Amino acid sequence: MSENANVQKMVPFVESKLSKKEQIASMFNDIAYRYDFLNHFMSLGIDVLWRKKALSYLKSLQPKKILDVATGTGDFAVMAQKRLNPDSIVGIDISEGMLSFGREKIKKLGLENKITLQLGDSETISFPDHTFDAITVAFGVRNFENLEKGLAEMRRVLKPGGKLVILEFSNPTVFPIKQLYNSYFRYIVPLIGKFVAKSKAAYSYLPESVKVFPQGEAMRTILTNTGFQAVTCKTLTFGICSIYCASY
Repeated sequence: MSENANVQKMVPFVESKLSKKEQIASMFNDIAYRYDFLNHFMSLGIDVLWRKKALSYLKSLQPKKILDVATGTGDFAVMAQKRLNPDSIVGIDISEGMLSFGREKIKKLGLENKITLQLGDSETISFPDHTFDAITVAFGVRNFENLEKGLAEMRRVLKPGGKLVILEFSNPTVFPIKQLYNSYFRYIVPLIGKFVAKSKAAYSYLPESVKVFPQGEAMRTILTNTGFQAVTCKTLTFGICSIYCASY
């Protein structure tokens, strides 16, 4: 079975007849009201440092137009606006529930003229070729129904010379971090999800989706085969997270 077949097969609700895309949208609609809190709580706040590190890969580029794919509640888009100061950021996501919370956040921050959040699918991005200087994805690519198709679409709307930066969970391999990580994500995270977000299934899906997602050299190969160049992978915090950077 191919790497992408494994990714496609992993769904939040095994008995559901909905497609992976539909299940993901429904799952995030349900947990949207607790998503930001749980992200920071369960990572002990380290996810903020990971995001800052990922955005540092775009500083020298000084992008004017950024697309944030799988933007969720817009956390990464807001940070990108503050750290990179582009002319505009468009965030797309398949969950209207997440987007609605994101729009409220952006309005409170007074960033409506800089950041726009809209319903959108990574596999059919509704922008012309070569629209964006940079594209970011934080913890979203493993939820794509068709990974290669999503990556190809992102390359299509990226300008020549532009950069793609992907931040995604990965599996640590060093003892004892690997064992602690696996225990935490297999037993503790689903319980937190059950009691705080009222969705054990969503937070059981998280570790399982990380486990089957192509990582390191496998992900670099997929990006290269999709047409990206100068693909790099940087692991963070003992391999718990990875940053993939690629150029058009």
